[in-house]
Amino acid sequence: MSLHLEAIGTAVPRHFIEQTDAVEVARDFCASSCVQPRVLARLYARSGVRTRHSVVLRESTNGAPANQSFYLPASGVDDLGPTTAERMRAYEESASHLGVRASADALAIAETHPREVTHLITVSCTGFHSPGVDVTLVRELGLEAGVARTHVGFMGCHAALNALRVAKAFTDSRPEACVLVCAVELCSLHYQYGWDPDRLVSNALFADGAAAVVARGSLASRRRKQGGWQLTASASAIVPETEDAMRWHIRDHGFEMGLSARVPDLIRERLRPWLATWLADANLSIEEVGSWAIHPGGPRILTACGQACDLSEADLRASTDVLAEYGNMSSPTILFILERLRRQSAAGPCVALAFGPGLTIEAALFG
Repeated sequence: MSLHLEAIGTAVPRHFIEQTDAVEVARDFCASSCVQPRVLARLYARSGVRTRHSVVLRESTNGAPANQSFYLPASGVDDLGPTTAERMRAYEESASHLGVRASADALAIAETHPREVTHLITVSCTGFHSPGVDVTLVRELGLEAGVARTHVGFMGCHAALNALRVAKAFTDSRPEACVLVCAVELCSLHYQYGWDPDRLVSNALFADGAAAVVARGSLASRRRKQGGWQLTASASAIVPETEDAMRWHIRDHGFEMGLSARVPDLIRERLRPWLATWLADANLSIEEVGSWAIHPGGPRILTACGQACDLSEADLRASTDVLAEYGNMSSPTILFILERLRRQSAAGPCVALAFGPGLTIEAALFG
């Protein structure tokens, strides 16, 4: 059976920063020589990002200096910013609120009463606390106290696809099930001080956001005739000998991202053969795919996917547009793209792709 995505709800923090203003922040916290600000300006200009939302902002920038007090100027070379404990307190204060907004939006669009939800799946890799986001969602949305809860944690940018795979397993085994998936990430809480190439790239790309899905098995879905995506298949692959290509580590001053310059080349080399074999099992070829939802880990990753699969700018537009408007929000981002494609009545079948530490490829096929 397939999993019908009855509705996708999204939410971002109220305030945003223009990428041109974010460069000034990077100069204050990361640059220490006269050459480095020029390097930062080029990096941010080529990031593919125009605006990003963050819970630490007190107001949107729009040409003005960033108004925030979470990150303070370094007092010396050993000052690496807020501790991980301080960042986790900020996560606890803001993550649930964003998740509630996205979930309430999805439930309203799906015309689903909260007490109809039988399974709740939460997704996050940017913070932890317990009782967590799942318990807050139960309380604030009015879900049944006995709702079956599952958390997909610390998997990274592809984790929403993993969550949808879990949701499909639930509805396959219990056809009347109604599943609420909520992915929430506060990536801006892990801004890194200093001059490190990997972290400079992360600082330029990542942002905050949440997305939620109300899903049912295809036989139980009320909205199947109204269109929307149906998840029919999914797949996962760990690329051998690439464990150092992408990393996400908990350190004393936040979570640190490591991203090798090899990642785009690995995608160019490895993606197409694996994807073609998987699609063949569904009696499809790459050329028969009607639309693409590719997680925008950055412009070079999107370019590599396009080159590997012979995709046009139009094929990548939903991904590039979401990257430009919101930045890389980690796990919710792929759901933002799927919702944009749904609003555009994009052709099916649709293939969703995302990448994470491992190096892992996650794929999903939607009809």
